[in-house]
Amino acid sequence: MAVAYRIYARALFDAAKDRDRLAQVREDLGDFVAAVEEVPELRSLLRDPVLDPKEKAAALDSILGGVDELVRNFLLLVAEKNRTAQIEEIAHEFDRLVAAEERRLEVELTTAFELSDKEAKSIVAQIEKASGREVDATRSVDPELIGGLILQAGSMRVDASVRGRLNRLRHDLVTRS
Repeated sequence: MAVAYRIYARALFDAAKDRDRLAQVREDLGDFVAAVEEVPELRSLLRDPVLDPKEKAAALDSILGGVDELVRNFLLLVAEKNRTAQIEEIAHEFDRLVAAEERRLEVELTTAFELSDKEAKSIVAQIEKASGREVDATRSVDPELIGGLILQAGSMRVDASVRGRLNRLRHDLVTRS
């Protein structure tokens, strides 16, 4: 059975696509989620299990003046259905659906050391060439990798780190004994 946040994200995605407003909806939903993450009072309001869903919707209605009408109506519906605590998951799934529609590949690139912009662009270009898709990459640093990198794209993980190689070598040595 599908998880509820996926159903909501799919419904918003389909509505935005039908109205040719994917980019606007993505931007406004992203801005709203950023506000939820930055404003503790808003986060508390959305996650309060005791507050009546209609009161949450009324509170949201008062602060959603400038957002796209589709996003506004969607957020009010989510509030009325008492799903506001899942708004970040809904937004993440919506972003994933838009990326798939636009044939963009979202990857996380983890390296042992901070990459220069030139190095990161080179790696992203190689991924784009290999995948045939536009790549949106986020970068992070994990010094415990020792060297190399880990590339995560959805459920696919490529571990080309020194730590990963050492772990695989250790495993091979133990299983051969």
